[in-house]
Amino acid sequence: MRSTSSTSARVQRGKTGGRAGRSAAASASREPRASLYDDVTNRIIAELEAGRVPWVQPWGRVEEGGGTAPGLPRNALTGRTYSGVNVLILWGSVIARAYPSQSWLTFKQALEAGGCVRKGEQGTTVVYADRFIPKGEAEKAVVSGEDAKAVPFLKRFTVFNVAQCDGLRDGLAADPAPLPEREIVPTAEALIADSGADFRIGGTKAYYVPSADFIQVPPQPAFFEQVNYYRTALHELTHWVGGSKRLARDQSGAFGTEKYAREELVAEMGSAFLCAALGIVPTVRHADYLANWLDLLHADNRAIFRAASAASKAADFLLALRDGGAAAQAGRLAA
Repeated sequence: MRSTSSTSARVQRGKTGGRAGRSAAASASREPRASLYDDVTNRIIAELEAGRVPWVQPWGRVEEGGGTAPGLPRNALTGRTYSGVNVLILWGSVIARAYPSQSWLTFKQALEAGGCVRKGEQGTTVVYADRFIPKGEAEKAVVSGEDAKAVPFLKRFTVFNVAQCDGLRDGLAADPAPLPEREIVPTAEALIADSGADFRIGGTKAYYVPSADFIQVPPQPAFFEQVNYYRTALHELTHWVGGSKRLARDQSGAFGTEKYAREELVAEMGSAFLCAALGIVPTVRHADYLANWLDLLHADNRAIFRAASAASKAADFLLALRDGGAAAQAGRLAA
């Protein structure tokens, strides 16, 4: 929650489909942007209208014999985590198909890893956003002396969960072992401390004040469950990262406005991404905003992409600070 808030950001895309053996499983193809935006947005809307929140995974505790430990989806060959709306897409696939892992490979990567995708397996299609400069535009820029205009495009490619593959070699990027509960608390505390945020404890409400650049959260004993203190803190830290001294999102929206709903959507997903990275099961902190989010998504088929991208950037920013990347972050912001 903020006293005033909003957001704007860049995008990432995704869509499910594909089968093992198709060339699309190994190579990316361009698609009309509108169809991809609509595809993913309509899927998210359907989930929300059914009462399921795509960024809240009902993970089972691994030691209790069920499900996948909290974590961000990753590429099993490169070890890189997926970001933006692709996190929601891959989490959704893990939930729907009860996969025991959050590690993924393309059809070609499965072969590179010494195995293969089992015949008949259904893939999950994620989408990559980028820009390119057409040849004619580059030539025009040389003549005019102006900057060439880059054209945005989307590429979709199909990935398969490692549980859909056979014969993969050892040593691929594996799901991290779940932290014991007693270790999650100091890990979350370290992230809060390493952020350098003006983090105040007290009162009965949690909020971030952009004008004064501080966070306030009620004391931990005020929460019925200890872990909810950290979920709340991560929500407010996502707002804080959007402040003018850091990622500079538009946080000018008053309560009840579209801008406010956009920023709350970013903070909800940012908290979920951070929770997953820290081994905390995400939850919905502001379920009462659900109607506002549905209105937003119905009106703007790119809203979920922008929000998910902004949430990933915020989570990455905080995790970099925790990992000693403060100097690198400062250098990027000054550039």
